[in-house]
Amino acid sequence: MIKVEELEKIVSKYKKLENQLNASIQDREEYIVVSKEYSELKPIVEQINIFNNLSKEIADLNQIIESEEPELVEIAKKELTDTKNKFEESEKNLKSLLIPKDPLDQKDVILEIRAGTGGDEAALFAGDLLRMYQRFSESQSWKFELLSISDSEKGGYKEVISKISGQSVYSKMKFESGVHRVQRVPETESQGRVHTSAASVVVLPEADDVDVNIEEKDLRIDVFRASGAGGQHVNTTDSAVRITHLPSGIAVQQQDEKSQHKNKAKAMIVLKTRLYDHERKKQTDEIADQRKSQIGSGDRSERIRTYNFPQGRVTDHRINLTLHKLDEFLSGEIHEEMNESLRLKDQDLKLQELV
Repeated sequence: MIKVEELEKIVSKYKKLENQLNASIQDREEYIVVSKEYSELKPIVEQINIFNNLSKEIADLNQIIESEEPELVEIAKKELTDTKNKFEESEKNLKSLLIPKDPLDQKDVILEIRAGTGGDEAALFAGDLLRMYQRFSESQSWKFELLSISDSEKGGYKEVISKISGQSVYSKMKFESGVHRVQRVPETESQGRVHTSAASVVVLPEADDVDVNIEEKDLRIDVFRASGAGGQHVNTTDSAVRITHLPSGIAVQQQDEKSQHKNKAKAMIVLKTRLYDHERKKQTDEIADQRKSQIGSGDRSERIRTYNFPQGRVTDHRINLTLHKLDEFLSGEIHEEMNESLRLKDQDLKLQELV
């Protein structure tokens, strides 16, 4: 059950904010802060009022039933069933509103895709995943920027690091971290046998300057000549950059740009984000035993999804959802459907913590 004392605190805070706004706040910045908090609390308070009114109705109807007046008792019993249904719906809606918002949901992300088991086929699959996320980003009107590419000799990618910018990117991408598995017949397979390969996906909320503080003395910056498959991203000057954060040992390498300055700037974006994630992970690990509201284990080595080409299906193992629309999914057309199912499952798990 929802704690009544907590609801009373919310209503009290809402009324206090309302009084502040009615008193005409002179300071513009303070007015913006108070208005924002007031607007965020308004739908919650409205639902609390509905919840409280229905609770009172149920109490009144039970009192009538206990009065043992035959005519009134029958009417009250019929109304009680309907009112209880409304109360349960109101309680569910209120719990949804009380779930704390993820403060990272509005952030841009760094997307890292790496070929795993399966050799060349895994690298090709990594390329398929890259194109899938590019198309999904287009459908959301997000900006998709390639930061670093490591080509495979026979096509595809050993590793790709990208930045995705736009509205609510992390909220729609955060469930993609994990191992993605593909089952299909490789082009080089003469016997027509289905092979299983995998690629790992990591989605990190991009760090702002306020999120992580990096001191110059903690960095070692090495420059060297770029190299890679096919010469596509190669040049003859020392433009490639490797930045190592000495306290953590985290290192980032960037060589795709011809300019050393641009490579350093891109490498710093990724380094800041990985350091931010490193700190967040340490905090998360400290309270991991207390947290139940996670889709899957949150482990990036966890197998989260299988793409089966012979059967034309994609299955998410965390929520046991299978969509027989593989082509549409890979083209980014119905990614939203899977994402919404994951979000609802995550919400249900968090709701259980409020019970």
